[in-house]
Amino acid sequence: MQTVMGHLLRVGLLVAVAVVLVGGGAYLVNLGDLPAHYGTFTGTPTALRSIPGILHSAAQLHELGLIQLGLLILIFTPVARVAFSVAVFAAERDRLYVVLTLVVLAILALGLSGRGP
Repeated sequence: MQTVMGHLLRVGLLVAVAVVLVGGGAYLVNLGDLPAHYGTFTGTPTALRSIPGILHSAAQLHELGLIQLGLLILIFTPVARVAFSVAVFAAERDRLYVVLTLVVLAILALGLSGRGP
């Protein structure tokens, strides 16, 4: 179990880094020579403030969408680890740890949805 979880975290991190590097490299190649306007703050585009928007933008290979997708992968890698733990504890028929891990998963889901404490 520990080995699989370690691989899950390692692969998640490497995939996230690769996606961010591809998006960042494409950004520098395509938009790196644009002048910076330090007097005006421009936040994240509205389309990149939701998971469906990020997935749509990344599917179209937009630079910022790829960067955001890499960050999403990085965020969801530990969540996948907790979900995997639920499956492992259920396979071992360890009800207490299944319940505790489901509580942790619910807290993570609430926190990531923006409705948490």
